[in-house]
Order: sequence, then structure tokens, then C-alpha cells
Amino acid sequence: MTREGVPPAAARRAARAAAVPTSTYRLQLQPGFPFAAAERAVPYLAGLGVSHLHLSPVLTAVPGSTHGYDVTDHGTVREELGGERGLRALSAATRAHGLGLVLDIVPNHMAVPADLRLNRPLWEVLREGRGSRWARWFDIDWAAGGGRVLLPVLGDRLHEALPHIRVEDGTLRYHDHILPLREGTEGLPLPELCAAQHYRLAWWRLGRSELNYRRFFTISGLIGVRVEDPEVFAATHRKVLQLLREGVADGLRVDHPDGLADPAGYLRRLHEESGGRWTVVEKILADGEPLPGSWPVAGTTGYDALRQVDGLFVDPQGHGELEACYRTFTGAQAALGGEWEATRLRAAHRVLTHDLAAETERLTRTAVWACADSPDLSLRDHAPWALRTALCELLVRLPVYRPYTAQGVRPDPRDAALLEGAAQGAREAFRLPVEGAAVDAVLRLALGDAAGDNTACAEFPVRFAQLSSALRAKSVEDAAFYRYVPLLSACEVGGEPGRPAVRPEGFHAYCARVQRDRPASGTVLSTHDTKRSGDARAALAVLSECPQRWAELLARTDLSRAPDRHTAWVYWQTALALGAFPPPPGRLVPALLKGVREAGLRTTWTEGDAAYEAAVERFVTAQRDGAGAPALAGFAAELAPYVRANVLGAALLQLTMPGVPELYQGTEHTYRALVDPDNRDPATFAERDSALDTEKSRLTSAVLRLRRQRPELFLEAATYEPLLAEGEMAAHCVAFVRTGAVLTAVTRLSLRLEERGGWGSTRLTLPPGTWHDALAEEGHPRKLTGTVPLSRLFEGAPVALLTRHGGRAP
Repeated sequence: MTREGVPPAAARRAARAAAVPTSTYRLQLQPGFPFAAAERAVPYLAGLGVSHLHLSPVLTAVPGSTHGYDVTDHGTVREELGGERGLRALSAATRAHGLGLVLDIVPNHMAVPADLRLNRPLWEVLREGRGSRWARWFDIDWAAGGGRVLLPVLGDRLHEALPHIRVEDGTLRYHDHILPLREGTEGLPLPELCAAQHYRLAWWRLGRSELNYRRFFTISGLIGVRVEDPEVFAATHRKVLQLLREGVADGLRVDHPDGLADPAGYLRRLHEESGGRWTVVEKILADGEPLPGSWPVAGTTGYDALRQVDGLFVDPQGHGELEACYRTFTGAQAALGGEWEATRLRAAHRVLTHDLAAETERLTRTAVWACADSPDLSLRDHAPWALRTALCELLVRLPVYRPYTAQGVRPDPRDAALLEGAAQGAREAFRLPVEGAAVDAVLRLALGDAAGDNTACAEFPVRFAQLSSALRAKSVEDAAFYRYVPLLSACEVGGEPGRPAVRPEGFHAYCARVQRDRPASGTVLSTHDTKRSGDARAALAVLSECPQRWAELLARTDLSRAPDRHTAWVYWQTALALGAFPPPPGRLVPALLKGVREAGLRTTWTEGDAAYEAAVERFVTAQRDGAGAPALAGFAAELAPYVRANVLGAALLQLTMPGVPELYQGTEHTYRALVDPDNRDPATFAERDSALDTEKSRLTSAVLRLRRQRPELFLEAATYEPLLAEGEMAAHCVAFVRTGAVLTAVTRLSLRLEERGGWGSTRLTLPPGTWHDALAEEGHPRKLTGTVPLSRLFEGAPVALLTRHGGRAP
């Protein structure tokens, strides 16, 4: 017993509950929106009802960075944001208003800044070489570089760049790049001086195939950090842990844990060092994939919840019809956008052999060494090309971001089954079955089951998993999502574009699992990384309810200036998603250019087709005053009631389903945004005056205040009970009860519902007691009991929030 007479287990549960946010509000800090600006917003956010502010990374980053994920110094708070004094002032302001702070941390990588003096550990490694005491910080394959680190920063090949390289103040300079000099080399002639360094200056295009340090995905400007090393962990987390211990911050968001060598080990140490603070991880889960049970975290940042909520508002039959319209309109070949799985596989092969060629070759070398040194003779005599083919064919068939395996450790049965399933398909890629035996060798290495205690055997499952994660992100999110586009809203982080619809029973099953297993996991609809905001996706989802009308609209548009039909299809859906008429070229041009470059069908970021991109820009600009713009505006006006139902329905579900809801800045109002360029805009808190803005804001604040006032209804000790409607239109209602006291009901597929004649006699039986309408207008209270016709429940609004035991929401 504790001194207060409370059992220790109950005391721990109470402490955890007190530390868990009831909701979070994400603010994107940048020089244009520093700590002082966030501090000015605190009274407004407290009034909105959130319990915690969630800040984008606050540690020192590349000067001018608008996101902060390019950290250069883990030991200091970023001066461009106001420094540690500014952060502590913001924390004090939040405390004064009863709020807490959640920090976003970046353990996987650091920046490789142009001025390398900004990253002292990396500066010292490049100055001193592999013998530097800082060398343990970074994941560098010294052998592959002949003892040197490849730096792909030159605009031309070395001999062409030499006239622009100079020695100045004991450093090597190339345009804005400042690099260290190896001791004793300063007086050498320039070619010999460059050759004598612990790094190799190289043409930027060599990074794709020759890079010998682990990076973040394909970004050579972000170098992998080895936080699995205790010394590196301590150095890179000292400031963040100090801020937690001193009460400046209360919880953590962990960026990209799948890039780490040992995510579970890292999270266990973080849990211990942070005192068990509420922590969520940016883990992208596939449908049905559980978060590893060994991870001591509250849950994910919420992309799995986003997938479930979005899917409820997609009509499965209509989506199939939309796919058919898309194929007819674009004429896309199966593997180039015509069919999802074929498109995904082709993109994955391309990424492995092109964008991630350096990583693929490193993993191949590791496999060759592991097999050559193993005492198990069955791993011998596999040609390098066969091992490369085997590991590529395994990787492209994995349906998740990565397995969690290690040498000599029995893998989780789920991970083993996923790898073995991928191996079955991988064997079919070999014309001769005898050559396909290489798949079995690679499978054993990936499972950590290969005999031998050599370094390569231990390294392979780690490298395999890290490459798997990067491959999934680059081939699915940043390639296939831009190639296969029947419904743009389905092409979202964590989404399943080939089967985007979620049925109510599936949603309820998901919610029950979250409440049972991870009740304090995060939920989101919009983030700084979503390709489109939640409200933009809600608008697009209506297309699954009227695919033929959409096809007819496009058939009437002028395609004479379109660079291709794929781009035209993407343009009109993007314009509809933004909901601004006439469509603004200033937002649509960068969005469409990003789309065609990511798709990589006609142009890419690194192999651009200037003529094609100019044609895209001309097409987008011409649409502003073209005949199609009024037609699209009229179409959008017709869909407005159904978009409203989706926007309000998604918002209410996210705010009341199991988990801790996060609002991205501005999403308490309607928020139609794209990842580029909109996610770089500083936060604004101006009043909105549209009816839907007001309605969504009122709903959001009502739920947030209720959650903050009655957290026990929603968090660890809460319950989740599906509530099923009765009648011919029951599938159009999703309803549930939280802890017997809060009832959520929303309308789904409202356009189809209207086409079928409305609710008719469909009804919902409320649990016993008197229920109060928490969204009723002031002065017009509404009470409901017993069995209620849905036409009455949804009278005036497509959603309902009812409360019992305590009356109206505050």
C-alpha cells in the first residue's frame, strides 16, 4: 500500500491516466512561427478544449528549416524559434492554462548541412576518419568507401568542379559547402588535397548508387544515427530527457522508429529514461497488423485510425465503378497505374534497383559475406546475382513496412509467416528452380536463423528490415500512390488504394482492439505529412458514391491542352479536393508538379523532362479561366451536402473513438489542404465565417471539452460498445457508446442514402436513460430516450453526440 492507502497498482494506473493527454494539438514551428507565436495561441487553444500542445521538433536544425527534422545539434534548443528560454516560456504559459507539451523527437537521422560545422559529430568524423571517437555515431560502411565517406554534393564531376573548390580559413569550400580538412593536408595541391581527405567529394548523381552511409529514405542530406549505441543514445537524448525531468514537457512523439536497427530496444530504453512518459510512435501499420507487443509505448501517431475513418465514407461498389471509369479515361497499363498490385510491384522493383541502389548493393554484399563465412554448407555457392535477386523479390512482396527479426533470436510467428509467404512468390521469379534456392538462403538470413556468429549474419536481418522500411515508403507512398489514382483520397499514408472501403463491422472491430490493447494510442485525420487534409479527403470520398457523374463531368472537359489523361484526372480531383473556385494555379501548379515527379512516369525529381513539366504548368494555368472551371464549381455545389456529412462524420468519429485525438493546426475549422505547399504555411487562428466552419468548430470544441472534463469516459478505463441501427438503411449509420455515457452516431454514404429515399423507418435504440443532445443550439435543449427514428436523430445535422450522466457537454 502507498502512504495514502492506495494499492500500488492502482496508484500507477492513476499516475498514467493523469499523464495521458485527452487530446493534442499539433503546431508546426518554424522561423515564421516561433515559440512566441505558439505562446500567443495558448489562451485560444485552452479555450478550444485541448489538453496538450504537440510541437514539431524543437532541437537545433538547419538554418531556415520549415520542419525541424534536419537536426544538427541534439544538445540545444533551436535559437531561430526562441531558444531554450522561449521554449520554457511557452511551457510556463501552457501550465498557467492547464495544458501540457508533447515534443517530437528524431532519433533516426541528423542533417548533413552545407556548412558541416553545424553538425559537430559529423564534422569530426569527416576530419578524423573512422578512428574518430564520433565515428560510432553514424551508420557508415567504411569498407565500401575504401575508408572514406562519399559526399555527393558536387554539381558536376570532380574535374569539372575543381575550379570552384578552394581552401579558406583551414576549411574546404565549394559554393555554400564548408568541410573540414584532414590534419596535415592543407598545403597539398588541390587534386591531391581532395584525394587525401577522409571523405570523397563526388557528383551528386553518384549518391543513388555509391553512397556508403545509411540515410533517411533517399535523402542523402540526412545521415542515419546509431542510437542503438548507449553512448550515442545518451548524447542525442540528454536535452530532451532534461526537459521531461524538469517538467518543461510531458510526452513524446517518436519519428520513424522503423529506420532504427533495434526499434524495440530503443523504445525500451526511452521508456526507462523518460520515466514511462506518454509516447506515441510514427509507425505505419498495414491492415490488421498489430503494433509489436514488446514496444512500451501508448501506441501509434494514428495513421491506422485515419485509414479506418476514411474507409467508412468510401462506397465499395462505387469505388469499383470509379476504377473502371479511371481505366477507360486514362488507358493506363496494369503496371503503370491501371491495377494497384501490379503498379505497386513495378514501383518497388524500380526503387530497389534505382533510387535505393546503394542500399540494395550493401545488403547484397552482406548476404554474400554471411553465406561465404557460414559453417552451414547449404548457404554456400550462391552467386551474388542470385542473392541480389532473391532479396529483392522477398522485399517487394512484404505487405508491411518491415519485419522485426535479429540473428539468433526466435522471430515473432507473424513476422516469420510474412517472410515465408513472401518467399513463396520470390522463388517463382527464378527461371530455374535450382537457382531459386538462393531465396531459402536469404530467408534464413532475414529470419536470423543462419548458422554462424560472423558480423555479416548479425548485420543482415537489421539491414534487411531497414531497407524494407525505406522501400515501402518510397515505392508505395512516394511512387505508386501517384501512379494509381482512381480516388486520390485513398492514396494516403497507411491507406490501401486497391481496397479503400471499410465496412462498419470492420471499424467496430478495430475500435474494440484499440480500446483493449492500446487505449491511449493516437488518432489523426490530418498531419504535416498527409498528402491531403482530412476535409479534402472527405470531399473526394463522395466521388465513390457518384462515379458515373464524375466520369460525365470529365467527358465534357477540354483535354486539348492536357499533357496526358492521367494528369488531367489528377488535376480535376485535386481541384475538387481544394474546394476553391476558380481553381488557384498558385496551389495547384506545385501540387501537380510534385505529383508527376513522384509518379515518375514522364519526369522525376532527378531526371526531369523540362518540356513535359512546362506542359503540365500551362495546362493547370489554363484551367483557371477555362470552361471546365464553372462546371466543376457547379458539381462541387451539388455535392456540398454530402461533403458536409463526411466532414462532420469523420471529425466526430475521430474525436470520440478509442485513442487520443490529435488536431493538426487549423483543423478545428474546415481545412482543405495539400502536403505541398500548404504544410509549410505558418499556423493562423483567424475566425472563419462559413456555416460548415462554425458547425465543425462547435462540434470539435464540444467534444474536446467533454474529453478534458471527463477523461475516464474515453481513456484506459473506458469501454467501447457498438450500437447497431435497425431497418433498411441501417448500414448508413455508424454508432457507438463510450463508457455508457457518451453516444456517437454519424451518417455514412449520405448521397447513396438520399438516392434510396432517406432514412425511412430505420431507427436506433438508445441505451436506457435520458440522453441529451450535446450539439443542440443554445436555448434549444433536446432530450432523447428509447428507440429513436434516425430521421429524428439526424434532424438538422448528419451527426449526433449525446451525453448521459452529467447532462450537456460543457
